[in-house]
Amino acid sequence: MLGGWALAALVLLAAGWDAIVTRRFADADDAMRLLEVRDWLAGQGWFDVAQHRLNRGDFPMHWSRLVDLPLAATMLLLQPMLAATMAEHVALVVVPLLTLLTVMALAASIARRMGGDALVLPTLLMIGLAIPVTFQFAPMRIDHHGWQTVMALAAVRALLASPTGRSGAASGAALALLLTISLEGLPIAAAIGAVAGLGWVVRPARGVQLRALLSTLAGVALALHAATRGPGFWLAACDAMAPAWLGALVAAAIVLALAAGVERHGAGARLVALGVAGAAAAATLVSIAPDCIAGPFGSLPPLVYRIWYLSVPEGRPWWEQELAAASSLIALPLAGIFGGVLGWRSARGAARERWAMLLVLVTTGLAIAILVTRAGATANALAAPAAAVWLTALLTRARRVVRTAPRVGATIMVLLLAAPGTLAGAVVLALTPAKSVRAEQNRRPSCATALDMRALGVLRPGIVFAPIDVTPALLVDTPHRAIAGGYHRGATAIGRVLTGFIAAPDQARGVILASGADYLAVCPGMPEMSTYRTIAPGGLWARLERGERIDWLRPLPVRGPVLAWRVIHPLPEVRSAP
Repeated sequence: MLGGWALAALVLLAAGWDAIVTRRFADADDAMRLLEVRDWLAGQGWFDVAQHRLNRGDFPMHWSRLVDLPLAATMLLLQPMLAATMAEHVALVVVPLLTLLTVMALAASIARRMGGDALVLPTLLMIGLAIPVTFQFAPMRIDHHGWQTVMALAAVRALLASPTGRSGAASGAALALLLTISLEGLPIAAAIGAVAGLGWVVRPARGVQLRALLSTLAGVALALHAATRGPGFWLAACDAMAPAWLGALVAAAIVLALAAGVERHGAGARLVALGVAGAAAAATLVSIAPDCIAGPFGSLPPLVYRIWYLSVPEGRPWWEQELAAASSLIALPLAGIFGGVLGWRSARGAARERWAMLLVLVTTGLAIAILVTRAGATANALAAPAAAVWLTALLTRARRVVRTAPRVGATIMVLLLAAPGTLAGAVVLALTPAKSVRAEQNRRPSCATALDMRALGVLRPGIVFAPIDVTPALLVDTPHRAIAGGYHRGATAIGRVLTGFIAAPDQARGVILASGADYLAVCPGMPEMSTYRTIAPGGLWARLERGERIDWLRPLPVRGPVLAWRVIHPLPEVRSAP
């Protein structure tokens, strides 16, 4: 396994070397995660995860400190040997790769549990070649999505073990960590819990595991909530663990603990008990926090929802993605479903039961990924052990070819199928005509990435009215402050940025002055700016892009393609003496 991980790590290092050297993040959330860690190490409180360099210090965040721990620990461990800056840079590379090692170890363990050692190497191969997985664990990718996959795999691994209280507790603890890290993991956590429950309905002996899973999930979630939120324990929230969600977990755990008495009364009674537990959880949630039924984004202002939220690809469904990326996302899970069916058909007894559980989870994981693309990494990682059955069967057939040349050719062809997502994406790209890219107006130089915002570091520190997508990188690379990043708890500030760029100059002036901004800066050519130009051709950014002069904005000379202006604030009125 270590050899497979080392090879995958080398490939990721080589592919991402330019990003590593220049410290270029694949996503704005990675830059924001680094800010969270920096702020904590610089003295910001453990319980305070707000971003105080945004919106004049008032920018709440819903993130968990748990993801900061491995990054901060690695930085502190390396600082006695390296300068603080270098220690930080090394941590950005090492932590994601070690997280990938954890995922590969868990997937290999699941494969061994399902089909013995024969499935381990094919599983590792498919994990290492699955782009939706490796993207989340590449160097510089330090956001929480990788840890969600880790905890989901850990929970499934424990669930597929012997149905004891110990395995149930291990699965419940992993799910508690998953939900504390991010409530985005709720759908797959619910699926794992539901599979555990259905396993109990089919076989009463699984009741011990189910009750241990739920009681541990509720207890560990309560403890983690207290440890990470502290004084904010009782604050209501729909986008993170909060009293309403904790109450729902406790209610389900209590109902199923009481349902132990009906365990031997038939599958129907157990199914009813499972339904009552689900109903109790839902009723508790609705009674404590009815607003959460609409989801964490249900209260976004219409402008923010329409322009910002609907343009975030990872939160959108599969059918709204580019066709090549969409094909890459679902190919391995589909292979996993096929492999899972093969594994289930050939297994007997307890092994057949485990295959049925994994098959349901792979199918559910795919369904979740189709609805929310960010779940693709977990869906692909879960699918790899099942897809390995199909790959192993093909390899076995290829090796049975008698003649050497055909045998080698067949083996190579089968090995190419170890990356079904990559093959599917490549085929789609080959069959899809290339889209023409319209030249930017006035042929202005375009930003390649948010790294270009580093040029603003030469300006005197101040507040920069900047696009949402580049703001985290701006904060990482310069001493400036800004208005908003793409985080829904700061919806008011997000709306301010949107209005500032799409409103007519006179209206935009009032918004930008009210924000306290000293500068306005943009990265031309980036998708966010194209959106502003398209939806508001008469708005502030569209006019600036056309080269129009705005009397309250003074152009500033900065290197590179970034455009920057000083915001001219009106002089305060001076009242004459009576």
